[in-house]
Amino acid sequence: MRRSKASTFPRWNGYESERDPIQVRMCDHDGCDNKGEFPAPKSPDSRDKWQFCEFHITEFNKNWNYFEGLSKDEAFKRAQEDMRTARGYASSGAYDMGEETYGKDRRRSDALDILDLEEDATAAEVKTAYRRMAKLYHPDTNLGDSDAAIKFQQVSAAYEVLKVK
Repeated sequence: MRRSKASTFPRWNGYESERDPIQVRMCDHDGCDNKGEFPAPKSPDSRDKWQFCEFHITEFNKNWNYFEGLSKDEAFKRAQEDMRTARGYASSGAYDMGEETYGKDRRRSDALDILDLEEDATAAEVKTAYRRMAKLYHPDTNLGDSDAAIKFQQVSAAYEVLKVK
């Protein structure tokens, strides 16, 4: 009879079942013996990743700057491209569940920021700001400008949050 690779006691599986050992990646931080479950990029635009434990990934992310070395315009374009490619995430999860998880106050403050309004803005001010920005960023007036189209969508969504019904 052949001996199983999982020969520990108590034996939860039958004697005929075999399990190969599981490969575990350790944390890449010097001196850490925890499991490295969380990937972190070694540099921007690199496919190489560090593997850290939960403690060291938070330490790493605290100092990580995704836009390091980019000009303000390049950083803006990268952020817009990331938003464009991650559009599916914006309509899923907690964001999609509405006020219960994202919060009414948070949605309102985000909408006010997009329309460049103060917290005590009236309904007339909201409508005026929306019309001004919609006219400025409308796809018909900015043919072929994908950044203006995204901004128009943001302005429209902000107005939907703030408009008085």
